[in-house]
Amino acid sequence: MADATGSCLCGAVRYTVSGPLRPVIYCHCEQCRRTSGHHVAATACRSDELDISGDGSLTWYRSSQAAERGFCGRCGGNLFYRPVSREYVSIMAGTLDQATELVAEAHIFVDSKSDYYTIGDGLPQHEGRGDVDLTAG
Repeated sequence: MADATGSCLCGAVRYTVSGPLRPVIYCHCEQCRRTSGHHVAATACRSDELDISGDGSLTWYRSSQAAERGFCGRCGGNLFYRPVSREYVSIMAGTLDQATELVAEAHIFVDSKSDYYTIGDGLPQHEGRGDVDLTAG
């Protein structure tokens, strides 16, 4: 796949990924549910392979001791999850421009999922993070 690109809803924050993207992981943890309104579908790249433009609108929120989340301060678009280590950045897969050529790999934190939906896609499901590698590259 050529460089991947994406943006928030209003386009104030755009990004380009120059390296490979990790397969999509669905996260059902409480923080992801509250920041997205449902579960999150995220891919990831190495931090040094992510170029963000229009980052004057990008706001980082420290959501836990372990990570921060990046969103557009103008439209509120949920874009990134970045662990304190900053070795990789998770990217909300829905913010990528088409075509992504990505495939989904697993569900994590299914023990925290809401009760109004079921998971029936046949992908592996893990309570907590399981042994899923969230890094990229």
